[in-house]
Amino acid sequence: MPNRKWNIGIAVLFVIFSCILISFLFSTLRIRELLQPILANEASKKAPYHVVLISQELDNPYWRSIEQGATEAASKYEMQLEYTGPVRINPNEQIKLLEKAIAAKADALLVQGINDPQFVDLINQAVSRHIPVITIDTDEPSSRRLSYVGTNNLAAGKIMGGLVADAAAQKGQVAVLIGNEQAPNQQLRLEGLRSVIAKFPELTLVEVRSSNISRLQAAGEAEELLHKYPQLDYMVGLSALDGIGIAEAADRTKDSGLQIFAFDALEETLARIRSGEIKATIVQQPYNMGYDAISLLNDFLHGAELPEQHFTKMTVQRSQTLNPATGETSR
Repeated sequence: MPNRKWNIGIAVLFVIFSCILISFLFSTLRIRELLQPILANEASKKAPYHVVLISQELDNPYWRSIEQGATEAASKYEMQLEYTGPVRINPNEQIKLLEKAIAAKADALLVQGINDPQFVDLINQAVSRHIPVITIDTDEPSSRRLSYVGTNNLAAGKIMGGLVADAAAQKGQVAVLIGNEQAPNQQLRLEGLRSVIAKFPELTLVEVRSSNISRLQAAGEAEELLHKYPQLDYMVGLSALDGIGIAEAADRTKDSGLQIFAFDALEETLARIRSGEIKATIVQQPYNMGYDAISLLNDFLHGAELPEQHFTKMTVQRSQTLNPATGETSR
């Protein structure tokens, strides 16, 4: 009899324990079920895609416009854009910033080509680490970059040559300022300009000088050229500050007959076009460069094959196509 009671007691305890265990299992499953959406949501919250844009000069208005376009596109595609660059133009600093971005494991890079073997090697290192690189404003064609986004600089030089040839009726003396003799975009613009001028035997390119992307130096070089070539008819600036510097030199030397051709659409350049001091300027689209570079990067991330080169639009602003009152292009 005692054994029977003992057995019954054990059986009851077993049933109770089994019920508790089953209840615990059901509770665990229910908790897991409730937590699953939360866990899944947390897992889906990846850090935003981190893109580093390395400019030529941090607060240069041209590069700030590139940044603005890239920032808007990054917001559209839910990317995080980091904008950086040297305070003053410094290729060595650009190299250091690229090294830093690669070491920090950026997800993608937008960089200006600087025609430097070390820079090319760094781009190739980034690509080998599965960090896509797009060159912007200036290409680095010998590197493994995915694509170049910017002006067709050779074509821009040819357009400039055509503007000068038309204004000169295919004869006269021409001098040229370029921002930097080593910069590939400047070299291509000069090559395009030369190719057009060479077609006209009476149109002579007398000298090419570098402004080192300095308004002050551009003015100084232009003034020396005006003294050296008293019969100089036309002067071309192939970087943004050159045309303004040339106009300042013409003011100082009282050379009102000099016809000046500029590059880009800085406010002062447009003001001098309105006043007739600058004959024409070729206008790039830096905002579109930034926006299109991010858009192409997004396409690449979704499996698209990118073009080797993506050329952004350029236009010509002439003194006669600007409304003197507003500065807007007449239609």
